[in-house]
Amino acid sequence: MTVLDAYAVIAYLRAEPAASEVRPLLDGGEATLTAIGVAEVLDHLVRLAGADEEDVALDLAQLRLIDGTVVDSELGLGAGRLRAHHYNRSRCQVSMADCIAAEAARQTGQPLATSDPHLLDLCRQEGIATIVLTRSDGTKWTAPA
Repeated sequence: MTVLDAYAVIAYLRAEPAASEVRPLLDGGEATLTAIGVAEVLDHLVRLAGADEEDVALDLAQLRLIDGTVVDSELGLGAGRLRAHHYNRSRCQVSMADCIAAEAARQTGQPLATSDPHLLDLCRQEGIATIVLTRSDGTKWTAPA
C-alpha cells in the first residue's frame, strides 16, 4: 500500500508530469488517501480548476479513493506533533493535511507519495518512507547532501 498526498491524485487527474508515476500506484489497488486528502482534492479541483464536484467525487470513487483513511484521535495527535515540531513559516511550510498524510504513512509503515519539498524534508527527518513524484514544473526533489 502507498499513502498518497492530495497532489498525487490531483496530478493524476489533471495529467500533470507525475501522472505516469501515480498510475501504477493506483492500478495496483493498494493506494490510499486520507479523508482530509479526499477533501483537499475536491476543494482544489472544484475551487481552483473549475471542475464539477460530482465529477470529482465520481473520479475519486472510480480510483477507489473516496473512502479515505479515517482521521482518528491517534492519527490527529501524531499529525499535530509533526506540524508542531516541523512547521516554520519560511523554512518548512507543511500544512496540517500534509502532516496527516505523513503520519498515516508512518502509522501504516507505508511510503508517502508526494512531490512537496517541505513534506519530503519532514519525512526524511522523521524516517518516513517516501516515493518522490515529479512536480508540476517537471522538477524532482532530491535529498540535501
